[in-house]
Amino acid sequence: MLELDSVSAGYGKARILNDLSLKVDRGQVVALLGRNGAGKSTTMKTVIGLLAATAGRVKFLGEDITRFPCHRTAQLGVGYVPEDRRVFPELSVDENLEVGRQPPREGFTPWSADALFKLFPNLLERRKNLGKQLSGGEQQMLTIARTLMGNPQLILLDEPSEGLAPRIVEQMAETIIKLKASGMTVLLSEQNLHFARLVADHAYVIEKGSVCFDGSIAALDDNPEILATYLAV
Repeated sequence: MLELDSVSAGYGKARILNDLSLKVDRGQVVALLGRNGAGKSTTMKTVIGLLAATAGRVKFLGEDITRFPCHRTAQLGVGYVPEDRRVFPELSVDENLEVGRQPPREGFTPWSADALFKLFPNLLERRKNLGKQLSGGEQQMLTIARTLMGNPQLILLDEPSEGLAPRIVEQMAETIIKLKASGMTVLLSEQNLHFARLVADHAYVIEKGSVCFDGSIAALDDNPEILATYLAV
């Protein structure tokens, strides 16, 4: 579904991604792991089109989207949940969801507010509250729910567990597992290896914008050198 082929990108003269290659197959949950500053968020922004690749190609469903602006990539079916939970603070939960609505996609059951409230029961209880009145965990849930209202085929989750209480982290993991069961494809960036173990089928570990491990979560756990060198705190 998604393929990055030797992608490089950065900010000004600072090169962050260095010939990075990865792929995400339909129905997979793939974790992009690495320490802070390894290039995980830069990878997400390059896929969605917020940052231009300086080399290489990004392909979605076989189509080259490397030079697409982010709104065009979103229209094709890529949803993006940034790490800083950008809810509309003066809009209610219901209104935030409505902002994200896009037309149904052929062959996919469209998301509705009612379906999302079943996925995120906390939001049902707060549906009339303003975005700024929600807790950090509820804002994260709302950001994901609003993205799903766009009926994406692939969703990019940037650090979904960051800053959340352990109980909310477990709820977030359960949500991602349910999304996978519904047929959703997920690429998530994480520093939390425990969280990745709960949800992911496959992992890429990156350091200085390059892949240093590509394999299953089980294979990663069987590789103490990679764990110690690139993921130990």
